[in-house]
Amino acid sequence: MYESPDILEDVCLEVVSDNILTYIEPIELKESLDDSSEDSESWEVFDLKYKFKDPEIFLIKEISEKLLKKFGEKRLLCDPILNIFTQQNTKLKNFKVRNCRVTKSGLQILKQHKIVNLECVNMKKIGIGDILDCLNEWSIENLISANFAKCSFIDKSRYNFMVRITHLVNLRSLNLAYTELNQKVFEYICEDLKHLEKLDISGTQVVDLRPLTQRVSTLTSLSICDLSSAEYIPQTVENLKGLRCLDVSFFMDKIDNSPSHQNLLTLLEDPNIVPELALLDLSGWKEYIHRQFLVKLIETHPKLQVLGIVLCSATFDPMFSDICGVDYPRHLNIAGLGNEEQIKVTLTKYKEKHTYIQKALYHLFQLTSSFHEARPDMFNLVLPVMEAHCNIFGVQLAATACLYNLTRGELSKNIHPKALSRGVHMTLYAMEYFPEEFQLQKNSLLTLCSDRILQDVNFDKFRCAKLVLDALCQFEDVNMDRMAVAICSILAAKVSTDETSKLGARPEYMRKLLTMVRRRVDTMVADITLKFTLSALWNLTDECAATCKVFLENKGEDLFLCALKIFRNNSAIETKVLGLLNNIAEVPKLRKNLLMDTLMDELSDLLLSENIDVSYFAAGIVAHLASDGPDQWDLKNHARDDMLEELKNAVTNWKVPESEMVAYRSFKPFFSLLKVNMDYQVQLWAVWAIHYVCTKNPKRYCQMLREETGHTLLSDLIEFEGSHQEIKRICTEILQTTEISV
Repeated sequence: MYESPDILEDVCLEVVSDNILTYIEPIELKESLDDSSEDSESWEVFDLKYKFKDPEIFLIKEISEKLLKKFGEKRLLCDPILNIFTQQNTKLKNFKVRNCRVTKSGLQILKQHKIVNLECVNMKKIGIGDILDCLNEWSIENLISANFAKCSFIDKSRYNFMVRITHLVNLRSLNLAYTELNQKVFEYICEDLKHLEKLDISGTQVVDLRPLTQRVSTLTSLSICDLSSAEYIPQTVENLKGLRCLDVSFFMDKIDNSPSHQNLLTLLEDPNIVPELALLDLSGWKEYIHRQFLVKLIETHPKLQVLGIVLCSATFDPMFSDICGVDYPRHLNIAGLGNEEQIKVTLTKYKEKHTYIQKALYHLFQLTSSFHEARPDMFNLVLPVMEAHCNIFGVQLAATACLYNLTRGELSKNIHPKALSRGVHMTLYAMEYFPEEFQLQKNSLLTLCSDRILQDVNFDKFRCAKLVLDALCQFEDVNMDRMAVAICSILAAKVSTDETSKLGARPEYMRKLLTMVRRRVDTMVADITLKFTLSALWNLTDECAATCKVFLENKGEDLFLCALKIFRNNSAIETKVLGLLNNIAEVPKLRKNLLMDTLMDELSDLLLSENIDVSYFAAGIVAHLASDGPDQWDLKNHARDDMLEELKNAVTNWKVPESEMVAYRSFKPFFSLLKVNMDYQVQLWAVWAIHYVCTKNPKRYCQMLREETGHTLLSDLIEFEGSHQEIKRICTEILQTTEISV
């Protein structure tokens, strides 16, 4: 809760990336292509790209690179967007993209920049050869760092471009993990890249590590994860005296009794082997890593700072898991699963390795189940790994469970709103990716069903409401039903009218909500789920004719009439039912559906209710139905004049409540009731309602009244000679309040 405000630069970048189409415009590039055949005709290809609207814009290197990063984080990066990073408008030295669908066409923009650090990870639409094609000669000669992990050397034509890596003669750092790198090209790399300091060949086809001895004088970091078939590991490591970081973990592969790997353990007990070692990762070695070996390793390598033992049995050994133990190595950062500190290191250092992350989150869930204090540090560790593995079900399932444990009850109040906003964002992504996974959807609803989150946190409420309603329709579960309608009852009042229409006009949503109401009417159960469902329907129909129409098409009016009879004198339910029927009565083309003697029987009684909320909405329905005039009033048992008299008596007897009992998006539904020739009783209800909200919340409603020009209608009523004195009096008070407040 005590985080500093975002710096202005970050706020600006956030706004620009969220509203990028405000600052850029499309350009249409027309390229003439000629077929090589004699009788071919010239044809044109049109390619959409963007440019800055202001050609004079120039973003310095730091801003250019941060904006590129923002686009990647928000999944906005594509070929057309990349085109705005021209040398006239931007400057790039570090180019980092991952998991995006840009192609060679988009990356051509790199030819305009002098790139020294290049990171293209898990690129599915472009191969490594084509990426190198997009670099200019200066970048090829001066590139210091290149990361092509999880990319391919093979292009669409099945041509292999591995050897071209050796053209990057000044590379200090190279990552080819999980590519098709083979032994022959590996040998070329070791021979030609003479400045290489860091090398990652994890998960490749390299089988003999001896060529690395050519880089004894330069190599300080080596990652050979998932190389179970590799040979000569001990002999090679023995020669790499300057090695500071060594990763021999197993992530996707299995150790399978590899003699070369097991001999390495014996070698590492020797103090003369890699004496400068600061980081060693043995994760995934399972039972092969035991306490005795680790004790010896720590003793013989005093410079060791980071030790990875995830998925090793030793991670749970008291020596490494009991932080209060006498022998606990406090000088080490241990990545594992044995205690809270190990889990935090694992989540920090292994963001790319989903198997480790999934296990760490599972153990974190066990820990957080007993947390009684807010842990924003843990919360903020879960979010990046959720984002990194948004399509891995196991990670998302465990992560959503952790987020709930970390925000349940009062815990969320001590987590910064910005962090909570990001947490909701990632939760919604999980719901989108896995719509049919019951437990994940339930975890997500548990997190979202929080007053703190729904009321105080900024997020896409329409997107959230839609996903929650999808989950509601997908599963039959009492607890999920309750949470889903509770969430929707709040969100439906917070989205725009257009968005409400999109939600409420979906027949499957309406059918599900009405089914839940019908079930409780049939069983005469007035539980909290019914109240939430009625609130959701009430808010979804607010100023939304499309939703009201769908409600009527599903015989909602008959169901709600039954609800009024079954739950008579239950003012909470009566208010919500009448509130929704009032929304329908506001729609001129639909209100005739409510002209029923059976409904009027109920309204006649409810006008006399001691609860003003109930009487108020009953009066609103009568006022709207009567506003169509005597010609449209075709009821047999209830004369229009009689109902208008009952309406007047009800309004006249109301005492203004202390609390704010109603909220309006707009005064426009009242305007047809304020015509000078409208029945006095109808006008009375309308002006009482406007006067009430304007005095209870003048800051909001007086401004709204003026913006919608409702004050002119009130002035007309005051000036009209035929207006009732009570109407003139109330209108005058409203205008006086408005003058003071606006």
